[in-house]
Amino acid sequence: MDVFVRKPPAGWRQDRGEASLTDVHRSVDVQGSKPGWRRAVAFVGPGYLVAVGYMDPGNWATSIAGGSKFGYTLLVVALMSNIMAVVLQALCARLAIGSGRDLAQACRDSFPKPVALTLWAMAEIAIIATDIAEVIGTAIGLNLIFGIPLEIGVLITALDVFLILYLQRLGFRWVEALIITLLGVIAICFTIQIALADPDWGAVIRGFAPTTQIVTNPEMLYLALGILGATVMPHNLYLHSGIVQTRAYGESLPEKRQALKYATIDSTVALTFALLINAAILILAAATFNKTGQTDVAELGEAHKLIGPLLGLAIAPTLFGIALLCCGINSTVTATLAGQIVMEGFLKIKLAPWLRRLITRAIAIVPAAAVTIWYGDSGTARLLILTQVVLSLQLSFAVFPLVMFTADKAKMGALVAPRWLAIFAWLIAIVIAALNIKLLFDFVIGG
Repeated sequence: MDVFVRKPPAGWRQDRGEASLTDVHRSVDVQGSKPGWRRAVAFVGPGYLVAVGYMDPGNWATSIAGGSKFGYTLLVVALMSNIMAVVLQALCARLAIGSGRDLAQACRDSFPKPVALTLWAMAEIAIIATDIAEVIGTAIGLNLIFGIPLEIGVLITALDVFLILYLQRLGFRWVEALIITLLGVIAICFTIQIALADPDWGAVIRGFAPTTQIVTNPEMLYLALGILGATVMPHNLYLHSGIVQTRAYGESLPEKRQALKYATIDSTVALTFALLINAAILILAAATFNKTGQTDVAELGEAHKLIGPLLGLAIAPTLFGIALLCCGINSTVTATLAGQIVMEGFLKIKLAPWLRRLITRAIAIVPAAAVTIWYGDSGTARLLILTQVVLSLQLSFAVFPLVMFTADKAKMGALVAPRWLAIFAWLIAIVIAALNIKLLFDFVIGG
């Protein structure tokens, strides 16, 4: 008897199998909304989950260190990172909508198994580095607001799994609502702090101008790559390509084109908002610490202690702590989803969300707890910045496959990236790789 074997779609080595995040796949109806602003609003959400990556506690550490040491100079890095992120996240939406795959599934279905497993390992390392930053940042936030010791705060962060499970049970829109609400709180906190800091706006504007000093100064390059790693985070590429598919946008080409347009608008607006927050962290550090000659502030706890006297208002440290805690909570939600997408996409292993969360959080808690117990605040600051540089080094392993897939007409069909976009994306990928090679070279020569 003949056995019918279904061939994989053109351009792919194997069939996709189950959809990304099956429990919430196509769970948000957008078909009932008429084209226009109502349809656009229905697509709002995934971009803000991605934007959280700009504001995780590791980003605070690199931005505060960069702002206190080099003033407003590294603002141009935040701007360039944001431009890169807008392009790459738009490609993530294109990949998801055009191929029906998230980035992890696309890697699994395109590359030989050893290559796919290597990319999976790299993605897991990136997620662990992200989780370490979240563990430490949330613990510091709990310490700053409630006085909870760092060691206990690190352990408390494991309990966030229950918050995530509860929200997922209510529906994916509730997850998005929590993220957007907390982002609003963060924005309010920084708006007040920036107003109190009264930065030199002329110097701020000049800080967005490119300078060769960033490349020639190894210490500045290290912090610049930390900011890049904290901004264009590898797990965000996997995350966006999965959560875009929570929208039930239809299967026809016109519906997919419209979905791509609205998803790109959502991510671009959200990332522009994130740039303002990201720049605000650096501006606050430059206007308070660098301005007063305190150029070695990197610990979040130290920044919290100094910011009140420098700004002359008792509420400033509280706002700092609240914003940091909100960042930590937000980041834990998005890292959980990214971890689920990576594991299911690469390995086709489905774990209960609570089990997946506890595994990744346990792996992150061990080094975070060890550092906080043995070294205290100074150790956590160094670990935070190191995690961001690790993320930057991992970035190419996600960026190059993403650009390859979206530029391949056999894989993408009618939604293949236009030639100009593909060229721009390749340029971004090469720049990221070159900067990382430069960083490694400086590290080896310096070591």
